[in-house]
Amino acid sequence: MTVLYDEIMVRYGELSTKGKNRGYFINRLAKNIREVLADMPELKITAVRDRAHIELNGADYAEVSNRLTKVFGIQNFSPSIKVEKSMPIIKEEVVALFKEIYSEGQTFKIATRRADHNFELDSTELNIALGDVVFDNFSYAKVQMKKPDITLRVEIRQDATYLSFEDIKGAGGMPVGTAGRGHLMLSGGIDSPVAGYLALKRGVEIEAVHFASPPYTSPGALKKAKDLAAKLTVFGGSITFIEVPFTEIQEEIKAKAPQAYLMTITRRFMMRVVDRVREERGGKVIINGESLGQVASQTLGSMSAINEVTNTPVIRPVVTMDKNEIIEIAEKIDTFNLSILPFEDCCTVFAPPSPKTNPKLENCIQYEKRMDVEGMVDRAVKGIMLTTITGENWDQTEEEEFADFL
Repeated sequence: MTVLYDEIMVRYGELSTKGKNRGYFINRLAKNIREVLADMPELKITAVRDRAHIELNGADYAEVSNRLTKVFGIQNFSPSIKVEKSMPIIKEEVVALFKEIYSEGQTFKIATRRADHNFELDSTELNIALGDVVFDNFSYAKVQMKKPDITLRVEIRQDATYLSFEDIKGAGGMPVGTAGRGHLMLSGGIDSPVAGYLALKRGVEIEAVHFASPPYTSPGALKKAKDLAAKLTVFGGSITFIEVPFTEIQEEIKAKAPQAYLMTITRRFMMRVVDRVREERGGKVIINGESLGQVASQTLGSMSAINEVTNTPVIRPVVTMDKNEIIEIAEKIDTFNLSILPFEDCCTVFAPPSPKTNPKLENCIQYEKRMDVEGMVDRAVKGIMLTTITGENWDQTEEEEFADFL
């Protein structure tokens, strides 16, 4: 079957429940669609109250369709054929289309929508007229109103008529950015990209915060983290990647804290730094990939001791999932094979053989009194670097600069 499409009609998901705020959600979804399709300038994208329209203008439909299936906020979409607004021509095109898509033994239904109320027939009359055309040209035609094999949708607009017969499932969820901004603690592992994906699905715009400790962590580890962030851009557009220089802090912790507490105190410092970055960049929450009981720093006792340094909500989307469940999502979003590449990250630097699984808060506070906590956090935040990741083929040199927040 070869059908040349002119347009894609995009239908919204939960946006229908948003009442007076609906326009805001639609505009944000349109912005995200434009970002995901930014390298296809021939496309014309418009969004109205009940759906969005993407005029292909010769663009590769298969590529556009593949990208749209990943954009959060889309319930489903239909590729459409543009037809002149004339009954003889509409009938002719319906017959030609059915010759491509309709087979003996299948049932069909005609569903029309008349946006142009000056058109010569109303919706009911159109349904009857086009149904008669199918019966006249296909001896085996059989209509069925509930769950037919083929539903031909006919939309009469001001500019033309549009025919569609496919409904392709979208990603659902909410448009990225409509729930505010959060800061994702992105390591090089399996869990944190999945946590980022799940936050994106509920409309959170994420900025990815990654801790680098050269020379203990390599340029390859940093590139891997940026590649993971790039994998997440397909769900709603560009992501700001924030690289935090963490070497000084980790060396100081190793020198002044007992081995069993290295992981807990390291995570407490990470939380402090992320919270400062969040505050300066207008974020509302911290997001991480902690899964309860998976490693020593992810017990309830450890989480409690680590969380003590911040009052900011910490969202843990995968906290109740087991590893196989997380891996299944990682494979679905195409981050798994990247995550298992053998590059070290900050969480493995100076990792003790027997970390405390139930660290005492008073001990953490006592050990940190030996360190210049505020000074080290200040220097780490002043030394961060930003990269705008616009897609999977991100340029490693694009838009990098030192950030000076303070």
